Amino acid sequence: MKLKNYIFLPAFLLTLSAAAQSIAPAKAPTLKKDSVVTTTFEDDPIAAMLDSLSNLQYFDKTAKKSSLQKRIIGKYHFSADSVPQYDDKIYEARLAKLDAQSPFDLAYNDAVKQYILLYAVRRRDLVSRIMAMSKLYFPMFEELLDKYNLPLELKYLAVVESALNPSAKSRTGARGLWQFMYTTGKMYNLNTTSYVDERSDPYKSTVAACEYFQYLYDTFGDWQLVLAAYNSGPGTVSRAIRRSGGKTNYWAIRPYLPKETQGYVPAFIAVNYVLNYTAEHNIFSAVPQKTYFQVDTVKIKQQLSFNQISSVLHIPISEIEFLNPEYKLDVVPYNPDGEESSLCLPKEDVGTFITNETAIYNYLKTDTATSEQILAMQASEPIAKTYRVKKGEHLSTIASRYKCSVRELKEWNNLRSYNIHAGEKLTIYITSGGNRAKESYAANKKQRKNVSKNNNSDYYTIQNGDTLWSIAKAHGLSVEKLKKINNFSDNQRLKKGSKIIIAMAGN
Repeated sequence: MKLKNYIFLPAFLLTLSAAAQSIAPAKAPTLKKDSVVTTTFEDDPIAAMLDSLSNLQYFDKTAKKSSLQKRIIGKYHFSADSVPQYDDKIYEARLAKLDAQSPFDLAYNDAVKQYILLYAVRRRDLVSRIMAMSKLYFPMFEELLDKYNLPLELKYLAVVESALNPSAKSRTGARGLWQFMYTTGKMYNLNTTSYVDERSDPYKSTVAACEYFQYLYDTFGDWQLVLAAYNSGPGTVSRAIRRSGGKTNYWAIRPYLPKETQGYVPAFIAVNYVLNYTAEHNIFSAVPQKTYFQVDTVKIKQQLSFNQISSVLHIPISEIEFLNPEYKLDVVPYNPDGEESSLCLPKEDVGTFITNETAIYNYLKTDTATSEQILAMQASEPIAKTYRVKKGEHLSTIASRYKCSVRELKEWNNLRSYNIHAGEKLTIYITSGGNRAKESYAANKKQRKNVSKNNNSDYYTIQNGDTLWSIAKAHGLSVEKLKKINNFSDNQRLKKGSKIIIAMAGN
């Protein structure tokens, strides 16, 4: 089972008094401040996971403070650099409020306080990043926890495990948001191959974690012991219970658990506290580039490389890697006899992928073609991308990014002025074929205008570079409808000079 190294508390905590060991199940021992040396965090794996967020680039560094943040600052009168700390009684009272609504024993003691100080003081800047990452992962966690009838507070365990870094890897080899070891992952159907490590798949690993939680609760019947067993394994917890004389309370068996597990539950309690009282500690979320509701998945029907996806959809490879951490070699494999692979993309790019799926796969079949052949295919297969304007962007900056002109952007989107607004959607024709694609678009537009002048015409003459997609787009049709009215097959080839039936506007 999985075992990871966590906080090393002083050795004498292993010999808590008999009174502490025999404490009532619903209560935690009071660990006196003068009996616990302040923990150092330099070698603490939990702190190391937090530090791994320092190099994560999935944040919008240009975003300003939200109006909500400004209102809260006004409410508490904090200065921007204020680092609030509170009396023990306040920490204890706040945790008591959370405890009253939770199946977990969210007790307060000095071990818990050390982790509150870690998150709210020593690493508070990284907690801002955790808050941002929670906007991507917590909705999915909550949905699955609810499906499995598990406490929603378990979402905070992933913060302790990985700091919500999807590419996290522990010193003992555990991986992903839920830090599964190889053997435990195998037990819960998380496969590892040369291409894929499903322990790093956000969705599949969360399903596995839910199933593991269910098994552990069926075994121990106590959520605190479930946390301990998730960290050190059910066998370790069972041995600690026997060594304690049969006690089944976490705080009673804590001296008999590995040192790393002794800090694990206090860290979980501290995360519950800090993420529910961030405003009171003057901590505010960083801004993620995407939230849970801004991404979606598509099923892949052919093997794709991240480089190919990036080239076609104009998404940075780093963003594809972040959204798909399970793919080890930047390749989405395809197994016709197995489960279909999924690709997570920004929602606007999912629409682009689905709308142009055939064209994308046709382009990607040219892996062994020459660069000239690839450019030629791209020129004849322009892909329509829906682009959402970001704050501060102008037509000129978007045109520069996609290697087109401002005039073309206005033309493609029927814009009468140069004014665009954040959140507005633009249609952009993506291609590496340069002027050939632009000429193809212009020819299609000219042909559409000529046809529209003759209301009796039901035909279109194929031009050089035309595709079913470009013709359908020019005449306001779907490719499926165009194929249907012409009785075309899926692999229909178009011949220059031949005529096809079109549906006139208004008919």
